[in-house]
Amino acid sequence: MTDVPGPRASSATEVLAALEAAARTLAETRSVLLIDWPSRDVPASLAFAGLTVFVKGGPGPADYASWTIDSGTPVSRPLGQEPDQVDLVYCHRPFSELPGIVALAGRLGARTFWWQTGLTSDGGKDPSGCWVPADESRQARELAAAAGLSYIDGVYIADAARVRGGPA
Repeated sequence: MTDVPGPRASSATEVLAALEAAARTLAETRSVLLIDWPSRDVPASLAFAGLTVFVKGGPGPADYASWTIDSGTPVSRPLGQEPDQVDLVYCHRPFSELPGIVALAGRLGARTFWWQTGLTSDGGKDPSGCWVPADESRQARELAAAAGLSYIDGVYIADAARVRGGPA
């Protein structure tokens, strides 16, 4: 697995290539842990793609749930404990929280760390926004690499899940 290019793609071809690379990462992924997300679209799209989806819903050790598809509808069910292992950790949290989240990803045996800011290039908020300041992207990539993780930013994970298709 390789890192996916960040949000500085300058052409439609580069944007599409980043989206396809992110979708390939998801194709190699069985389980995802979400640390916050901008909208229900994120866990629902990943569940529809056939991935095992875990979510951390609070600060406590039992604040975990799983998302599945039940009769065509995405539903959340309490898990009550941290998953034993995940392939990918996704977060929609401020940059200052990334070191702790990357450490969690490493502890859970993840191979990939995916960060989405929820920002547009003009600093506005957008649930599918993936703009990351270049310096923060570099630092986040370095944090992930130091933990042995590949790194993705600049691609909305729900879009990558739809491109991936599913279930596997």
